[in-house]
Amino acid sequence: MSDELCAPARARRSGGRAARVAVRAAPLDADKRPVRAGLSGGQYAPLSEAAVLRIHQAALEALEVIGLANAPPSGIAAMVGAGAILGDDGRLRYPRALVEDMLAKAARGITLHGRDPRHDLRLEGTRVHYGTAGAAVHVVDPETNRYRDSTAQDLHDAARLVQHLDNVHFFQRICVCRDVTDNFEMDINTLYGAMAGTQKHVGTSFSDPSHVAGCMDLIHMVAGGEDAWRARPFVSNSNCFVVPPMKFAEESCITMEHCIRAGMPVLLLSAGQAGATSPAPIAASIVQAVAECLAGVVYVNAIAPGHPAIFGTWPFVSDLRTGAMSGGSAEQALLTAGCAQMHRFYGLPGGAAAGIADSKLPDMQAGWEQAISNTLAGLAGLNMVYEAVGMHASLLGFSFESLTLGDDILGQALRCVRGIDVTEDSLSIEVMKEVCLTGPGHYLGADQTLQLMQTEYVYPALGNRMSPKEWAEAGHPDLLTAARRRTADLLAKAPCQVDPAIDRAVRERFAIHFR
Repeated sequence: MSDELCAPARARRSGGRAARVAVRAAPLDADKRPVRAGLSGGQYAPLSEAAVLRIHQAALEALEVIGLANAPPSGIAAMVGAGAILGDDGRLRYPRALVEDMLAKAARGITLHGRDPRHDLRLEGTRVHYGTAGAAVHVVDPETNRYRDSTAQDLHDAARLVQHLDNVHFFQRICVCRDVTDNFEMDINTLYGAMAGTQKHVGTSFSDPSHVAGCMDLIHMVAGGEDAWRARPFVSNSNCFVVPPMKFAEESCITMEHCIRAGMPVLLLSAGQAGATSPAPIAASIVQAVAECLAGVVYVNAIAPGHPAIFGTWPFVSDLRTGAMSGGSAEQALLTAGCAQMHRFYGLPGGAAAGIADSKLPDMQAGWEQAISNTLAGLAGLNMVYEAVGMHASLLGFSFESLTLGDDILGQALRCVRGIDVTEDSLSIEVMKEVCLTGPGHYLGADQTLQLMQTEYVYPALGNRMSPKEWAEAGHPDLLTAARRRTADLLAKAPCQVDPAIDRAVRERFAIHFR
């Protein structure tokens, strides 16, 4: 195109640029942002209504005929007291009427609190929230392409980073403190590393039931007392209460009982692997996960009716050529979206996994794997999308740069979740008439364009939208370098999120392994 032909286009581009830059720079109230926590999804449904009902019926049949083994004595007593049947084979079986009764008692519309109320998460309907999880044992260094053991400092720094990423709504343990050899100290450092890093809702787990009491003492210190904690519980217990297929995990169940009595919300996490510890068909894998979590609903509500619990159908996928986990696969995206539909069917707050990359580095493969599953999970209306950012090598590795880049991915996914606003104003042709009949022939400086710049459109913090010429003039910036720089900038301004006096008291009482 000649300079002469380009000139009008350049004029049009520059006509409203100053106004657009000014609007883009202006601060925007949280409730007016185009993407935010709690947008309603549900536009995508991989299962038909008939398929949802068939999965539900199959899950009820599995509970009635197969049941679950290995419940601890306390769990057996509670569930048998509620109406479960203990067989001669030691398995608990669940009559349909019992499951239906407990579903009627189960908590709905729960709130997962942050220490700062701005970060409260309301779990109801198809409201979508993205966050971390995964318990990686390695940290990825994309500069050297090497993996190293994760540390307590890494976990704390990840929480500090999440505090400043708008599209990451909660923080659950993202890596293991492998430098802490004592298991109680590891649980303490996992919990305090998260709380000291962010005021968003925190998810944690416990390696031994006996550790819950000491960890609750720590939580009460941070909360300002047990009463303050119980009024706004800002930590939930991620609890693998089952060992698929169809067995309880005894120690985890006892931990869950302790957490319930301590007033802590629980994530009932069933994490079978299709083709290995759950059936290979995607639909049957969902059936098993639903059955196991329904047993969890009975368990929780037999102990404390209405206790806040998240229906954590969390099945994973195997690459059937090798048996290895494949968290970045299309099948994983479908599994998670299908589970979200089952949560909606029961009307229960639900959580599942998405955003996992099989790729070892934050590269193009990681980008498509993270984007596809996160977008489908959001569009399916999943309340809690766990493992959404930062996870590589099918959960074995974690990358700080990927966590920062993932904030951009989630921004785009949330924009898809929000959908298209169809209103009288958005369909009005008055602006079209003005531009086409009496105006400049473009919309760049129109009041409507300026008004919608921040409320209708999402702009990536790191994604590069330069022209090739602009990119060359800027020195050919690459994405990973930009991510590394932004990560360092965010961490440089991320102070401890616990009052200094409380922090000193915590460090005097407990062995804290991070700065």
